[in-house]
Amino acid sequence: MTTNSLFNELEILTKEHISFIEQNVMPLNDEQLTFRLRPESWNVREIIAHINEFALYYHSAFSKKIDTTIYREPKETFLSSPLGKSMWNTMKLGNANNVKRKIKAYKMYNPTFVQSIVTENVITDFFQSQKDLLNILERAKTINIRKAKIKLLGNTVIRFRFGDTLLYVIYHNQRHLQQIKNLISHSKFPR
Repeated sequence: MTTNSLFNELEILTKEHISFIEQNVMPLNDEQLTFRLRPESWNVREIIAHINEFALYYHSAFSKKIDTTIYREPKETFLSSPLGKSMWNTMKLGNANNVKRKIKAYKMYNPTFVQSIVTENVITDFFQSQKDLLNILERAKTINIRKAKIKLLGNTVIRFRFGDTLLYVIYHNQRHLQQIKNLISHSKFPR
């Protein structure tokens, strides 16, 4: 895949995520934003808070790496490592926009365990976070996203290619926005 096509795909997905929240979540009232199907399931505000909290780590790691990497020469093509592809493939939705494999969130990023991550400004914070991500994507075009590496959250040993980690984060966002779509379209969701 060309590096340009990778960045184009990631920018399009991020803009779609922003648009989805603007059109489908902004109009929701408090009852709808806090509705949960089951006691253990996340509501819309909690899902967005989780995305925001996840972004705090990765956006910081991306920015720091862009500023400090010695790999300043962008390459025309990007190739995922086998481990990197496996990592982001676990996050990517299936062809029918279904979750292929459930993954437990770390407790510190799980809004049912750490309720303080669900702030009043969760939706505004989401928009700022995604705007920051678009800026990171633009800045990342100036480095070699195959040679620059990022540590995954909770993993201090293995480092993944910058490009693989971008895919992982954006597919993570897409996965959780699909979770919101499924919740909003559920027959028990308050109208």
